[in-house]
Amino acid sequence: MKTTHLVLLAFGLSGVAAPAAAQSEATLKEYFEGKSVTLKIAMPGTEDGVDVYPADPKPLDYPRYADRLKDFGTAIRAGESAMITKIRVKSKHVEFQLDGGGYGTMGDETSADVPVGSTPKTKREQNLEGELKRETDPVRKRQLREELDDLRKEREREDARNEAAVAEAEEQKAANIRQRRLDGGSRFNIRYRDRLPDAALTPDGIKAALAEYVSFEGPRSPDTFAAASSRPVAGGPRKGMLLREADELLGSPVRSAERQEGSLTVVTRTYATTDGQVTAEFVDGVLFRYTMRSD
Repeated sequence: MKTTHLVLLAFGLSGVAAPAAAQSEATLKEYFEGKSVTLKIAMPGTEDGVDVYPADPKPLDYPRYADRLKDFGTAIRAGESAMITKIRVKSKHVEFQLDGGGYGTMGDETSADVPVGSTPKTKREQNLEGELKRETDPVRKRQLREELDDLRKEREREDARNEAAVAEAEEQKAANIRQRRLDGGSRFNIRYRDRLPDAALTPDGIKAALAEYVSFEGPRSPDTFAAASSRPVAGGPRKGMLLREADELLGSPVRSAERQEGSLTVVTRTYATTDGQVTAEFVDGVLFRYTMRSD
């Protein structure tokens, strides 16, 4: 009977934990999402982001942080503003996502590999191989071998041409991925070794955990972005640009769609330009992320 009571008690407590976490996440989303902050450190262009352990003597592993900057480049520079686009509460950490959360999430292509196969043997080459095995006349045998060698060399030349084309395609693909990483934002992962303390699930707790790396004072709102970007548009798209400015610069979009990111409504507009396709994402009419793809 005592064992049964313990099981029921544990079940009851586990049933309380999930709603409490969900409630805390909802509170953090309401408070942070859509606001802007200023970064005190550079942020790597990856969804791995920056791991911060507030309860540890050394909250940030700087060698690991430096490796991510080296491997993935800088998506947000120190001193730049970024929009908080998503807050997610996990069992032992809180994701504090900026300008999209970092490249490399589900659906993002991270490999620059382009498959290449060997040129198959032609029917003639296969027939010659069979004839060569059966032929006994030395003169005819030499003729067959010479023709077969020519066909093999041509196949090798075709393989070399294919490999060169694939190498060029992989280089272009890698460059596109690097650019998307720089445009894809980043994130902080506020981690704890055992479990999330209650204080970590409050706005003040988040601010305290990130105080050394993020300035929350006077964050720039979308309205501030709008004022800063109200000057005439020149060059290509840029973060902070207004939706109407993007339309003026890039023309009417060929596609437009909306989706929910927590409490935010994200508008995605796709433009066809002479330089290729531009996909831009807006929150409250302000551009916070874009990608460009050459045709």
